[in-house]
Amino acid sequence: MTGTGKLIRLILRRDRVVLPLWAVLLGLIPAAYVASFEELFPTEAERVTYAQVSESNAGFVTLYGPLHGSSLGELVAWRAGFLPVLVALCALLTVIRHTRADEEAGRTELIGAAAIGRHAPLAAAFITTCAASLLLGGVLTAAMLGQGMPAEGSMAFGAEMASTGCAFAGVGAITAQLTSSARSARSIAIVALGVAFVLRVGGDVSALGNGALSWLSWLSPIGWVQHLFPYGVNNWWPAGLTLLFTVVAAIAAAVLLARRDFGAGLLPARLGPASASFGSPFALAWRLHRGLLLGWTIGFTLLGLIFGGVGGSVVDLASDNEGLGDIFARLGGSTALVDSYFAGTAGIVGLIAACYAVQATLRLRDEEQAGHAEAVLTTAVSRYTWAGTNLFFALLGPAVVLTAEGLATGLAYPQGDLGAILAGTLVQLPAVWVLAALAVLAFGLIPRLSGVAWAAPALCLLILLVGQTLQLDQWFLDLSPFTHVPHLPGGDASATPLITLTVIAAALTATGLAALHRRNIPD
Repeated sequence: MTGTGKLIRLILRRDRVVLPLWAVLLGLIPAAYVASFEELFPTEAERVTYAQVSESNAGFVTLYGPLHGSSLGELVAWRAGFLPVLVALCALLTVIRHTRADEEAGRTELIGAAAIGRHAPLAAAFITTCAASLLLGGVLTAAMLGQGMPAEGSMAFGAEMASTGCAFAGVGAITAQLTSSARSARSIAIVALGVAFVLRVGGDVSALGNGALSWLSWLSPIGWVQHLFPYGVNNWWPAGLTLLFTVVAAIAAAVLLARRDFGAGLLPARLGPASASFGSPFALAWRLHRGLLLGWTIGFTLLGLIFGGVGGSVVDLASDNEGLGDIFARLGGSTALVDSYFAGTAGIVGLIAACYAVQATLRLRDEEQAGHAEAVLTTAVSRYTWAGTNLFFALLGPAVVLTAEGLATGLAYPQGDLGAILAGTLVQLPAVWVLAALAVLAFGLIPRLSGVAWAAPALCLLILLVGQTLQLDQWFLDLSPFTHVPHLPGGDASATPLITLTVIAAALTATGLAALHRRNIPD
């Protein structure tokens, strides 16, 4: 453990921008929902009606978790039910970045040449991430108190988010010991997060019926924290269960670290054939991207099935209360409730597809850092060909996953217009290309800081979550390319913004490729 304090200071210096971004901003988002719910449901009777319909609605329980209460605080905490998933994602990625990714890049070996203990890098990453999670919980608690919410409920709400981050910091610490690749560690950790979410959904939805599978929620850390029920019963013991899980995960990660060789993982690496010929740069790019494309396609298909199933629940919710139908229609900016719902989910799906596009684009940087790009470019392959074959999947891959999501959504909601739903999803593609093009630009101009490309999806997410709620200036909302995409189905279709976004994406991509052509590789 020698040198842990110094490594913590190093992590804080390296993540001085990213760490506050998720630790502070995610903590402020729920406070924005308070004013929104006060405006939509100004009377207690309206809140009670909304809660009675929502708590038994399978679609809303799937997205936000169980609801047991109708107070303003309980509705806000329930509406933020997907936030623990985002907190968990940030936590596990932070730990992997400062453990397995540093070890793979050789930074850990360089640092280890000094007076640094074997467990110090893992301890520093875990402690820093847990501290950031506690900061998030403190910011959330203070923000809710500032909105006049009860103190105990606000502390329970903050504990919900803080304990989630700590628990999945432990998950990231374990997965960092399993493989020799940071990419594989991230994939395993994200799959674990997905399983935790699915278990939570299965248990909570089952509880609406006979409850035969309600125990599934108690197999998931996401399910634990969502049973704190802030501003209601304020159940504190699930937070203690999450804390126990965090301690056990940290100990397990430390034990696994001691059992593996430096630079290796506990899971054996899958060796390829002794000799192989890909025939063309495109065949090599396909080999590199096919697993990523398949995984995202499956995930988007499942997401479409969920959104399509929830579509029927939205109709049921509106039919139970005419006033709620008007409210939800106003929220989506469309006169048709279902069209408004699918237009809103299309924007969410587009932003997620942009994350895939950025990840696929930054695969170029991974190949450069691993030395693979240099080996390829020593042949007759030009830089434009090498980058272009990879960008083919970064730019057209999102079209594949968006198509899969749109088709799955339409098939899961047979009462709707499949063509209109699919069009509403695919219309997000030019905005996705803009974010991918920004990643190309960052890779070409500032390769060592190419990870800054993730700031663009983060900004778009912030605008999506709280832009309208906080009534931010239009110029700020317009920074997101998704703000300019037509709201389909139900809205006015216009080709002008789509063409403009496509031209911007093409210009940014061309500039990034020109910069790549002129700079050193590796750099």
